[in-house]
Amino acid sequence: MIRAIVTDIEGTTSDIRFVHNILFPYARQHLATFMSDQQLQPEVQATLEAVRAKVDQPQADLPTLTQILFSFMDQDRKSTGLKALQGMIWRDGYLNGSFTGHLYPDVLPALTAWQAQGRKLYVYSSGSVAAQKLLFGYSDQGDITGLFSGYFDTHVGAKREVAAYHTIAAQIGLPAEQLLFLSDIHQELDVAAQAGRHTLQLIRGEADGASRHRQVTDFSKIDLESI
Repeated sequence: MIRAIVTDIEGTTSDIRFVHNILFPYARQHLATFMSDQQLQPEVQATLEAVRAKVDQPQADLPTLTQILFSFMDQDRKSTGLKALQGMIWRDGYLNGSFTGHLYPDVLPALTAWQAQGRKLYVYSSGSVAAQKLLFGYSDQGDITGLFSGYFDTHVGAKREVAAYHTIAAQIGLPAEQLLFLSDIHQELDVAAQAGRHTLQLIRGEADGASRHRQVTDFSKIDLESI
């Protein structure tokens, strides 16, 4: 029996174009100014020090760090420091009404029904936990953060590392066979399956012929009783 569902965001609950066409450009546009204005804030200061340590450049100034972070963006590098800074910048965008978090219309009814059935809901995304909460807290369908029992990001490990899924299962406190992981990326599902959890692939476009996972086109097509 599935007692908890862990869902990805990009391409799963939300259109990946929202992230790539709205969020990423907004963060890039405001990164240098944000770092300059907020560099003495403890949260920002600690994140910048973490980036310096990661690239082994302890004396890197703000312009150098900006270029390093731009290169991370260009490489689509899953940098925890970059993700944290992006989340802080996006917070301003959500608060000032520059955008709202996108949700596919089939997502909220399914999540609401699953929670009503007593199933726990979690999020696991490469975006920071803060960014996840912002997207769902300021979604175009309102604040739905109350539906989730927890959030996970790359602090538990990368999404293509088996150990990350073991860590999530341990923190949730349920055996892996009672967990279902939802994603649009079959390579992530491959690793989740190796960790012993059930998997389901959300296909918002053409079918993934290279995938060995069960595929559905939207959340309304998910039948938990058949898993």
